[in-house]
Amino acid sequence: MTKQIRQLDRVVIRFAGDSGDGMQLTGDRFTSETAQLGNDISTLPNFPAEIRAPAGTLPGVSSFQVHFADYDILTPGDAPNVLVAMNPAALKANLADLPRGADIIVNTDEFTKRNLAKVGYQASPLDDDSLAGYVVHPVALTSMTVGALAAFEVSKKDAERSKNMFALGLLSWMYSRPYESTLRFLERKFAARPELVAANVAAFKAGWNFGETTEDFAVRYEVKPAKMKPGTYRNITGNAALSLGLVAAGVRSGLPVFLGAYPITPASDILHELSKHKRFGVTTMQAEDEIAAVGAALGASYGGSLGVTTTSGPGVALKSETISLAVALELPLVIVDVQRAGPSTGMPTKTEQADLNMALYGRHGEAPVAVIAPRSPSDCFFAALEAARIALTYRTPVILLSDNYVANGSEPWLLPDVESLPDLRVDFATEPNGADGTTFLPYLRDPETLARPWAIPGTAGLEHRIGGLEKADKTGDISYDPANHDFMVRTRAARIETIPVPDIEVEDPDGDARVLVLGWGSTYGPIGAACRGVRQRGLSIAQAHLRHLAPMPANLGEVLRSYDKVVIPEMNLGQLAHVIRARYLVDAISYNQVRGLPFTAAELETTLEEVLKNV
Repeated sequence: MTKQIRQLDRVVIRFAGDSGDGMQLTGDRFTSETAQLGNDISTLPNFPAEIRAPAGTLPGVSSFQVHFADYDILTPGDAPNVLVAMNPAALKANLADLPRGADIIVNTDEFTKRNLAKVGYQASPLDDDSLAGYVVHPVALTSMTVGALAAFEVSKKDAERSKNMFALGLLSWMYSRPYESTLRFLERKFAARPELVAANVAAFKAGWNFGETTEDFAVRYEVKPAKMKPGTYRNITGNAALSLGLVAAGVRSGLPVFLGAYPITPASDILHELSKHKRFGVTTMQAEDEIAAVGAALGASYGGSLGVTTTSGPGVALKSETISLAVALELPLVIVDVQRAGPSTGMPTKTEQADLNMALYGRHGEAPVAVIAPRSPSDCFFAALEAARIALTYRTPVILLSDNYVANGSEPWLLPDVESLPDLRVDFATEPNGADGTTFLPYLRDPETLARPWAIPGTAGLEHRIGGLEKADKTGDISYDPANHDFMVRTRAARIETIPVPDIEVEDPDGDARVLVLGWGSTYGPIGAACRGVRQRGLSIAQAHLRHLAPMPANLGEVLRSYDKVVIPEMNLGQLAHVIRARYLVDAISYNQVRGLPFTAAELETTLEEVLKNV
């Protein structure tokens, strides 16, 4: 059968089903195929916190959204053009997000009376007019997969589990995706069980052939490669990029990297990834708790390594005393906080930006640290390098504020030239630095950086005290002198505030905008997409994005005062906005949501248009 081929510039697809239906794997494989074709990509995995959530229920729905285009995109898309629903729960949980006219591919085998009742359907929506505004494709995914695998030596249960590969094959056909990498992936994944390799490959090909032969799918689509800067790209998640950034920091500094970590969602993938890179001098330790993890990392820094600890919000709370100790000891330490929805356990697989106050102020006493935030998955690589640079150069803890959205999302990453990465080499103290030539002064500071000498334990003649009690200036002796304490507190604060960071850059194409949108972290994509939409409507708007949150760019105050209104969208209740108001006396307009999901570009665009009307 000859099928029509239609060109599209962009598509948003959402795969949805039970946690056991393999939706994350399916979405990941489709994304990898799409990356190989050269499209620009942005993804949004969304899954329950439970390892195996209740099957067939709304809380148990797992989804993976992928947005791909022939031009540069900034978000995973506001609304899916295509929904693959593996059961009634997946349909009901995601239907409200679909625009009218969207395609819905449903697994009809799962629309049983029992499964319909679980989610409150009195009758099947496939049999009434409730889906009349959509293009519905009923496909018996489960039974067709089982039928396709009847000749294979696999159990009925294993055959049913392969239905996600049938769905992947069908969607790969629909959107003209290359599939050779998926077949190689299946060979690696099930290498120990050849029968499962054969079954999953057969299920994938059955889905592809079904699309080729069925009359229900009369059109096949193509999305041409995006025009990107020349170079070698790979699809990468934020956690993977951050891990490689830490590896690169170790290589460029010539130091061993030590990660002390306790598993916690959504930061655990960094521990998993770094454990693979022992050949680059990376040592990973899965500690018994968060306190032990950060203590080991700080000990490693004392011993001359780049000490790193990874966690999420609850773990930062437990680590706060040791972070304060690192402030007092003035040693480098990188603390990665992959933020999630709180408080307490909260919604551990959902995203939020609510740890900014804790990063800036969440320690006892005056204990300032540097704070930076990546804006996208690939930017996590460079943010990790920057965190290491600041920590090593200024002998300070640095908190790296990622979040669930950038950590698990993915996008194409242009592999950098290694030689272009910053030189992070450190000069350790090797000789006494006192005026008499025999005394070591552990708190005699570099006049430019205010950093103290870093002396590796065991270096002859450089013995010195460590510990949390206040130190005397220069000598490092224990001191209760009021004037000394005041001096040391102010000096530690000045060391952070005087770290040179790049000026904030403003995107204002027309040069006459009166409204500035200021963001930080993962709001970069939605803000950028919203501003594009506003400009396409003929309105002028400026945008700027903060990477360095402590210290802030030196020109930030001047930039803020250049606009009539400043809008700050955040996935919290206005934490950056409070800081901006207090520090710069700018009456910022705070736009906040804490739903566990990123902003959509459309909702931000509507908000910005309302602000522009009132300027």
